[in-house]
Amino acid sequence: MSGSVRHDGRGRLGSTLSNLAVAVGCVLFLGGFAWGAVVYKPYTVPTDSMTPTVNAGDRVLAERVDGDDVRRGDVVVFTDTAWGDMPMVKRVVGVGGDKVACCDKGGRLTVDGEPVEEPYLRAAGASSLLPAEGKAPASPQNFTADVPEGQLFLLGDERSTSMDSRVHLEDPGQGSVPRSAVQARVDAVAWPMNGMIGRPAAFAALPGGVSSEGPLPLQAGALVVGVVLILGGAAYGPLAARSGRGAKRPKASADAH
Repeated sequence: MSGSVRHDGRGRLGSTLSNLAVAVGCVLFLGGFAWGAVVYKPYTVPTDSMTPTVNAGDRVLAERVDGDDVRRGDVVVFTDTAWGDMPMVKRVVGVGGDKVACCDKGGRLTVDGEPVEEPYLRAAGASSLLPAEGKAPASPQNFTADVPEGQLFLLGDERSTSMDSRVHLEDPGQGSVPRSAVQARVDAVAWPMNGMIGRPAAFAALPGGVSSEGPLPLQAGALVVGVVLILGGAAYGPLAARSGRGAKRPKASADAH
């Protein structure tokens, strides 16, 4: 007699799980990509005024935000006519109502008289920027500025060469720019892949604190999980089908005459 083959539901279940994993993976991948495209905009940094945090030529991802959401410590992209009417990248060190000055006896920047530790500067850290030890202060030149309401005072992290609010101290607003000039907040350096740009802890103790982290880690996580599910689901389907065929081999019967 001819052989007969019986199939259980293992192959069908494996195929269903495989298709489900691929479908969910596609949703996560495409959803994360679309979410990122809506929230973030890429920029290429033109100068070295933000080194070592961001170097000239780096490709950054900046979250589209309203200027009212900006806090001290944020690295922002802005455009202002007094600064050449082109996108620029600087760090916010003062907001409306602040008195920003430099430098105190320790060589540190102060906001309303409070010294600010700036570990993102090229030196080892603002807390150790003591002129007596021969280390550079937070600014080569001393300055004081009162930031008008609705304005932002901005400095580059490369304090020796950055053309920032210090250059415009004689302008209306003492070098500050309106919050409305901000286009986005830089969250990460995408290329080279230097990762997220954190919020400086020193500014968290000041009134208003620091801004919350952007959604970029969630979006990146969705992309990674999506890829894993797509690849895993695509590989699992054939494996499950092969396993099902191996478990149920044909049973042959014959007359013993």
